[in-house]
Amino acid sequence: MNISDIISDSIKYPSSNWGKVLILGVICIASILIVPIFLVYGYVFRIIKATLAGMDELPEFDEIGEMFVDGLKILVVGIVYAIPVWIIATIIGLITGTGMGTTTTSLDPTMMWAVLGSSIVFIIVALIVGLVEIMAIVNMAYYNGELGAAFRFSEILDRIAQIGWGKYIATYIVIAVIGFIAFLIGWLTMLILIGFILLPLIIVPYITMFSSRAIALLFASTEEAIE
Repeated sequence: MNISDIISDSIKYPSSNWGKVLILGVICIASILIVPIFLVYGYVFRIIKATLAGMDELPEFDEIGEMFVDGLKILVVGIVYAIPVWIIATIIGLITGTGMGTTTTSLDPTMMWAVLGSSIVFIIVALIVGLVEIMAIVNMAYYNGELGAAFRFSEILDRIAQIGWGKYIATYIVIAVIGFIAFLIGWLTMLILIGFILLPLIIVPYITMFSSRAIALLFASTEEAIE
């Protein structure tokens, strides 16, 4: 599938069952209690698994225990992949002194350029790690929730190579832009109060379903290439 096909399919995907969008919206709102957020993660995982299995319908909200465990697995993957980013941030902070409360206004020009350069490096590394992490979660779903599959780095990088870094990044940017526009609409409608209902109950779950479907379809396109 090309990018336009993936985005078109993913945009229509949540609208196949608005009742399930509302259910996920309620769970998103309940996530202020922390525990329900794992059900959100678990449902994202379930969407990815269903998409990889060739299903075009939104999955059910059944087997809550399994969905919760899948959400915990995503948290574990997120923490592990965040470790190198934290390490790099700490090293940059120690080298530049920015981690000790120093601001760029108190730095000499050379140090300011060093801080700027290291910040750019940090952002690039964080983005790359983030992109690999997303595909790692999909790879875990591909292996039916096997946690170790999220850390088979050579396999994950091969998948990304099959997709093409350019196509992957372009798809991710399109997803991000659509998500930003949707959130912007939600925030703007808050001015007339309806946004307080629209944003958490409709827009957040819709974008969650849309982006999960898009990433899974992108991964599945590598299977098509292999076939």
